Formats: sequence, structure tokens, C-alpha cells
Amino acid sequence: MENAPPPAEELVILDRELVHLDARRAQLLARRAWLISVLWPPVPQAPPFARAQTAPRFGAGHVPRAPKDASAPGAQNVPLTLGGILLTIAAIAFTLVSWGDMGIGGRSLVLGAVTALALATPALLLRRGLVSTAESVAALGLALTVLDAYALHRVALADVDGVGYAAIASAVLAALWTAYGLALGRLRIPLPAALITAQLPFLLWALAAGAGPLTAVWTLLATAALDVAVALWTTGRAVRPLAYALAWLMGGWALIGAGGMAVAAGGVGDALRPGALLLAVAALGLCTAWRAPSSHAVAPAVAAGLAVIAAVGGTVRTAVPDAWAVPGYVLCAVALLAVVRAGLPRPMTLGLAGAGGAVVAGGAVWALPPVAATLLGPVNLLERVWSGAPDGIRAALSGELSWSWATLTPLVLLIAAAALLTAHRLTPTDRTWRPASVCGALALTWSALLAAPAALDFGYPAAVSLYVLLTAATLAVAVRRPGPDPAPAGSAPDTGSPATAARPKSTPPGDPPPAARRGAADGQLTLTAFGCALATSAATAMLSLASEAATFTVLGVLLALFTGYAAYAADRVTPLVGACAAAVYATGFTAAVAASFHLPPHHVALAVLAVPAAVAVLAARLPRRALALPLEITGAAAALLAIGLAAGDAATLWLVLALCGVIVAGTAVRADRRPLGYAAVALFVLATWVRLAASDVVTPEAYTLPVTVSALVVGVLRRRRDPQASSWAAYGPGLAATLLPSLFAAWGDQHWLRPLLLGAVALAVTLTGARHRLQALLVLGGAVLALDALHELAPYVVQAVGALPRWLPPALVGLLLLAVGATYEQRLRDARRLRETLGRMR
Repeated sequence: MENAPPPAEELVILDRELVHLDARRAQLLARRAWLISVLWPPVPQAPPFARAQTAPRFGAGHVPRAPKDASAPGAQNVPLTLGGILLTIAAIAFTLVSWGDMGIGGRSLVLGAVTALALATPALLLRRGLVSTAESVAALGLALTVLDAYALHRVALADVDGVGYAAIASAVLAALWTAYGLALGRLRIPLPAALITAQLPFLLWALAAGAGPLTAVWTLLATAALDVAVALWTTGRAVRPLAYALAWLMGGWALIGAGGMAVAAGGVGDALRPGALLLAVAALGLCTAWRAPSSHAVAPAVAAGLAVIAAVGGTVRTAVPDAWAVPGYVLCAVALLAVVRAGLPRPMTLGLAGAGGAVVAGGAVWALPPVAATLLGPVNLLERVWSGAPDGIRAALSGELSWSWATLTPLVLLIAAAALLTAHRLTPTDRTWRPASVCGALALTWSALLAAPAALDFGYPAAVSLYVLLTAATLAVAVRRPGPDPAPAGSAPDTGSPATAARPKSTPPGDPPPAARRGAADGQLTLTAFGCALATSAATAMLSLASEAATFTVLGVLLALFTGYAAYAADRVTPLVGACAAAVYATGFTAAVAASFHLPPHHVALAVLAVPAAVAVLAARLPRRALALPLEITGAAAALLAIGLAAGDAATLWLVLALCGVIVAGTAVRADRRPLGYAAVALFVLATWVRLAASDVVTPEAYTLPVTVSALVVGVLRRRRDPQASSWAAYGPGLAATLLPSLFAAWGDQHWLRPLLLGAVALAVTLTGARHRLQALLVLGGAVLALDALHELAPYVVQAVGALPRWLPPALVGLLLLAVGATYEQRLRDARRLRETLGRMR
């Protein structure tokens, strides 16, 4: 009940509220103005005459203040930069093009004078505070020094080797630019330019001397050492990051080059020379990691660890068979991980451990192709089911893959798993890393066992048996139930509130309790183990298709394993997938049993329907209701398989569809599955249509009338229960199911009976809709009646139009358009009235 005030009183209330709002707005605007005045105080300006009187007078001892450049890059830097670039281009053009027009004295005098002027001007500009201008002129001066060096070589040292002269010139320029940058400390360009130029002398010297690849890589390492020294013993904000970047660039190339030579070495002697270079790289990396800040120490330690592994592994590779090349590197990485102990700074420990872990991970990736071949190779057997058991497991998997290098892949995977378990034990306090390490170790161990039969070329029966046992073992790991959480040592008995009773005293307040952490770890382990079991079972099921006996045995065992897992697993997710897998293997087992009797595919479909029927009964009686929906979805997939198998024989297809309808109707009896009743009706209708098509019935009404009658009965019942229901929802689908196909058939029918009957039915439907104010009946019936009448009258209309003069039809159309246009408002009102009338119908 609402108690609205009188209009006068309500107006007074509104006016009072508006006054309050205006007062509040004025208060907020005043506060805003005060805040602006505090943040950005206005600059007081004197009147013009006052400014003239108080202007400073330049007298003795008074130095006028010079204008300042903008501290941040702004618009003024654009012309300065462009000016510097243009002057540089002009100098280059003068040196290269106009050089021959002057004598040797004039050339040297002009270029030297311009260079000296360009290098001296920044000092004067810095005194006046023009930093940006000084930067531009200094850049021009540095470019001119390069041109001076070029000119000197062309004029006085033309006989000197160009590469050797470039090496000396780059070293001299780097020294001069360094001195110039240190003398004018406010300039930011000279020192980085000197550092970049310093990367060239050693490498150019090696090229000039005709040194080999090993010497060239040594020069890269020497340059990297120079960069490291600059990075460690300088404090410039612009120089240190550049020095670290250049050290990484040169050191990385040295590491890659030396590692490539170590890999390509043909003997122990050939591997020792790049090995020594790699050890020098490692020494430089360790020295950098020891002296560098913590934020820059991990990466050099990683490079040092990789260099040590490459040096030792490259030497070991030349002394062992080819199959042991990658395992040799992995064993060297494991040895490095074993050597790394506490005592080193934490960044160095992390870097060395990361290098070893990266090599072990790379070895694991190298060992994955046999695992992938084992999982995906049995797909080829789908094209030759029951063709006979092959001689070995490799023949069943793939005949194109070379297995000579893969004999040691299980060993590499087991080493990687052991490394992860060792890391798990050595990091007892890292709660995020430990569950992932255990799951990774489990996955790597499973991969090793999965690849072992193919890598060692087991026989077919032994390999299939091992895969079945591996599936059972991983399911056993996944189904295990965790025991009670033991009380931690030193924890007090439960004397507090429930919120603190489950948390030991040693647990920080922000961390989850041990039971929650253990539950999350167990969940990850369960998912990992179940995923491994599922992948193994799928590969084993496809692998068993080579032999009839193996198919029955493997599918039966897998059915039992996954059924038991779905019944006893304790988590929420994997039992659902396990139940679906059990249904899939039950379908395969049933189809295999039926195929063993040499039945045609459409008869096998009838046998496969036993699986969805059993699934429907089982889903209705399951104590764990969460398993019902995945099972029913898998049963529906089996039913679709049965329909596909029976698609080639219409006489069996209609029976399969009808039986599927019976199964769905039985499921729809349950209160939570009532919507499946629509699917059951659709299946029954589809079965009827297939039966009619198999009997060569081509009359469309034979297909549509059963649908229409059933839909209209349902619509009548719905309208009785809900009188407000729309006629489109109640009667529209049923009427459209017959009227529309019959209309299409009537338009192509040359006889008079079908159009006559269709027109009579449409007229009856239209009159019924008008009588009971049902929109669906009126619209559908009227539309079908009009189109049917148009079809019947069309020949006569065409004949009459053909007898008329050619000009008459266009004239009539024009008159019609004129009439409609002249009475547009009235026609619009009529259309609106018609729309409102139809809208009032249900």
C-alpha cells in the first residue's frame, strides 16, 4: 500500500531537496578550486611598468641566466636531431664526393677544423645549460671522427689492410670517445657509443689475421669479458645496462659457437679445444654471478652451468657410441645438479640448478618421440582390424620410424624422473614446487615404461601385457585414498576454536592448513595418474585390434579396471571420466563379440544397443548421482554408433531408431529426465519415417500426419493445463509439420486432388483460428490458403495477362501504387489495426 503525499506537499519536498543539492554542489566546487590552487599555484605576474622597473640590470659581476632546454624529450629536440642528421649527411657528402676538389692540406685543414669545432662546442653549450643541443652537436662530432679515420686511411695509409686498419681505428675511437665522455660527464651519447665501438677491435683483428673459427670465438669471449668488466666497475645508468646486454650478446655467441664446435668434434683431441673455451665461458659466467648484484646473477650462472655441461658432455660424446650422446649430456647435467650444494650464493645455486634442469628437460623432450609413437602409432591398426598379431611391437606401431637411436630413451626419462624426485626431497619448504615435482616424476616414469617395449623391441604379447599392467598400476596410484593427516611434531592439542584447532602452531596465519595442502597435492597426483592410465588404455585398446584374442582380453580387462575405478575412486572428477571410459570399452567389447560371429554391421548395431540400455538402467540405480549424466552421455554416443552401423540397411535402421526411442522414453520416466521425452518422440517419428521410406512410400502426408496428430494432442493438453499458453507454442509446430510440406508438394503436383484437400484443410484451420481467436491457426491457415489459391489461379492469371495489351499490366501496377500512395495514412492505420488485432490473439 502506497501513501503518496498531496501534490502541494510533494512539490515543497522536491524544492527543499533541490536547495540541498545546490548547496552541496557549491561546497564541492569550492573544495575543488582550493585543491587546484594547492596543486598548481598560480604564478604572480607584475604589471608591465612594474616588470620594467624590477628588471635586472646587467652590471659588473652579474651573469645573466641562460635559457634552459626541456628536460624531457619535446618538440625542440626534433629540429635539433634533424639538424644533426643533416650536418652529418653534409659532412659525408663532403668527404666522399667533394674530396678530390681540394688539396691534401686543404682537406685535412677543413675536416680537422670542423671536427675540432664540433667536439669543442658541446662544452660551451653545457655551461649555458643547453644539454639537448650539446647532445646533437656531440653526435655530429663523433660521426666526424669516423670520417677523419676514413680520410686518414684514404690519404696517408692507403696501402694498409682495410680490416686491420678498421680494428686499430675502432680501438682508438673507442678510447677517444671514452675520454671525451668522461671529460663531459653530462653527455649521454659518447660513453655508450664508445662501448658499442669497443665490440669490434678483437673480432676485426681476428679476421685481419686470418684466424680460424676457434680463435674468432675466443675474441668474442674476450669482448664479453671486457663488457662484464665495464658492467661491474661502472655506475653509469646508461652504460651498465648496455654493457650487460652486450656481454650477453657476445658471451651467448661464444657459448653457441664453442658448443657447436664441441658437438661437431670427431675425436677427444678435437673436443678438448672447444671444451677449454667452454670452461673459460663458464669461469667468466661464475665470476660475473659472484660479483654482480642478485638481480643480474642468475643468468650468468645459468650460462656457466650450460658451458660446463657442454664442455664435459662434448668430450664424453666423442668417447661413447652415438646412442649415448644425449644420455651423456643428461648424465653430465645430473652430475652438475649433484655438485651444487649449499654454501654458494642463492642466485648462483639457482642458476646452476636451472642449467642442469634445462639440459635434463631437453633430454626428456628428445626422448618423447617413442612415447608419441606408442600412443599414436596403433591408430594404423584401425584399417586392418584382426589382421594377425605382428612379430614385434615396432611393426604394430610404425614401420617408418627409425628406432636405432631410441634404445636409451627410457633411461633418459627415468633419469629425469629421478632428478625431479631428488629436487622434491631437497626442497621440503617449497610447497608450490613439491606437488608439481611429484606429478612430473610420475609422468616421466610412466613415459619411460610406455616407451620401453618399443625402444627394446619387445614381442607383441609381452608389450600388450606390459601396457595392461601399466594401466592397472597407474589406476591403483590414482585410486589410493590418503591416510589421516599426522599431527606435526611439537603441535599443541586441540584446545582452541575450530578455526585454529586444525592448524599447527608452526603454520603461518596466511597459509592453508597441512590437510588442505595435502589434499591439493593428492588431487594433482590423482589427475596425473588417471590421465596416464587413460592414455595407456586407449593406446592398448587400439593395439589389441591386431589380434582377435587380444581384443577380447584387453577390452574385458580394461572394462573391469575402469568399472572398479569408477566405483571406488574418492575424488569428484576422475570417477566420471572412468565411468565413461568403462562404457566405451563395454561398447567395444560388445561390438567385438558380435563381429566374432561374422555378423553384418547392421546386425552388430543391434548388439551395440545393449550398452545404452544397460547404461540407462544402471544410471537410474546408481547411489552416486553425479555419475549418471556422464554415463548417459556415453550411452548416447554408443547409440549414435549403433545408428551409424545400421545406416546402410533401412530395414534395420528403423528398428534401431525405435529401440533408441524406447531407451530414451524409459529414461524420461525419471523426474529429473522428463525433457528427454521430446527426444523419444523425435526418435519414434524418425523410425516411422525410415520404415515408410523402406516401404517406398513417397506421399509426404504419410510422414507428417503422425507428427501433426501427436503434436496437436500435446498442444491441447498443454492449453488445458495452461490456458495462457501461446497458440504458436501449442499448435504451431504440429500444424506446420503437415501444412508446409503439403504446400510444397501441391506446388509441384499437376493433379487437382491434393491442392483441393489442402485448401479445404487450410480454410478449416483459418476459420477455427478466427472463431477461437488463435493467432497461429489464423496466420498459418490463411497463408497456406492464399498460396494454394495463388498456385491454382496462376495459370489463368498468366493466360489473362498474356491476352491483355502489353502496356496494360504496367499501367495497372502504376495505378495501384498511386492509390496506395494517395491513401498511405489510411493504409498505415489499417496495417496498425490489423497488427493490434493479431496481437490480441493468443
